Amino acid sequence: MMSANKTPQWQALKAQAKLQWDSLGERERLALQLVAWVLGALLIWLIAVKPGMRTLRQAPEQLATLEAQLQDMQALAQEVRELRATPAVPAALAIQALQAASEHLGPGAQLSLSGDRAILNLNGVSAPALQAWLGEVRSAARAKPLEAKLQRGPQGYSGSIVLGLNGVNP
Repeated sequence: MMSANKTPQWQALKAQAKLQWDSLGERERLALQLVAWVLGALLIWLIAVKPGMRTLRQAPEQLATLEAQLQDMQALAQEVRELRATPAVPAALAIQALQAASEHLGPGAQLSLSGDRAILNLNGVSAPALQAWLGEVRSAARAKPLEAKLQRGPQGYSGSIVLGLNGVNP
């Protein structure tokens, strides 16, 4: 019922537009056709061509970024494989390595051992020192961080890190 009402209205509008078009002079029709072509070309440019060109311009940069990220991930995966392949450290050597690494942090760090876990309490340790400590503990003692409760302050990091010594052989 609705489409039946719209068809006559549409036909009437179409007829009115045709009368208006026929009443225009040849130059006016040509000018309106030219404007319609220009607007059509502009719409095609804005909707289809410009976004595609932007994507093509950005693609090499995004590809380089993704390639760098892939290489980083592959390097990390290789490091994990190497760490898994290394033999376990005897308990005495692991504890000794933990203590030596913790002494490098200075008076702001205290290590306590409890079974197969070690807890490092920190007070004002710098980020580079903490990062170096984590690397040394991971490689020398084969300890794994299980839990970290750290807060960054003006003097450095404070809090605690719990390490698991599961890979240690007595």
